[in-house]
Amino acid sequence: MAENDAMPTLPKKCGPYISSVTSHGMNLVIRGVVLFFIGVFLALVLNLLQIQRNVTLFPPDVITSIFSSAWWVPPCCGTASAVIGLLYPCMDRHLGEPHKFKREWSSVMRCVAVFVGINHASAKVDFANNIQLSLTLAALSIGLWWTFDRSRSGFGLGVGIAFLATLVSQLLVYNGVYQYTSPDFLYVRSWLPCIFFAGGITMGNIGRQLAMYECKVISEKSHED
Repeated sequence: MAENDAMPTLPKKCGPYISSVTSHGMNLVIRGVVLFFIGVFLALVLNLLQIQRNVTLFPPDVITSIFSSAWWVPPCCGTASAVIGLLYPCMDRHLGEPHKFKREWSSVMRCVAVFVGINHASAKVDFANNIQLSLTLAALSIGLWWTFDRSRSGFGLGVGIAFLATLVSQLLVYNGVYQYTSPDFLYVRSWLPCIFFAGGITMGNIGRQLAMYECKVISEKSHED
């Protein structure tokens, strides 16, 4: 009995194994890498869709295939995805408002599917004018936030991301890096902020879900101590 009492209790397994065997810093790096590759994959898929529909046009000397055309787009989107995915849970902790609405992977996957659908609609659905398309995508983007987020921090970050990303896009188009067909919002399309807003909410939800496992491990370890 004395030997059994002296044996240390093993920590309970929860979430991915990496969360229970790595430090907070290493877990942060792993989450950032996962978010980066998710962003790269989505950028390749969505960028190909926009190019096929001639929504975005790149100079002919750099557009030869999906990987060589605008080679800088996937890495930039991957980096932005990593930053956004890490920023959302960090902001939740800073504000003391842990996000608990629909915290399961099935909900996150549905959010990704809706985001891809919104981007698909921006490229393939024909409206009478860009104003109708922009209003429709704005409603869909806010609906995505209401369905899968509903947090004030998520909405605020989504608006900030949409503003900053749209500003960067304006500067890139102004400098001739690429261009949009039929621009109606200075140099870009008026529905572009809606896409950025929905993308921010989507990557934020993925980042929150990845961060949830680390929180579980820390909570269980504190209870054991």
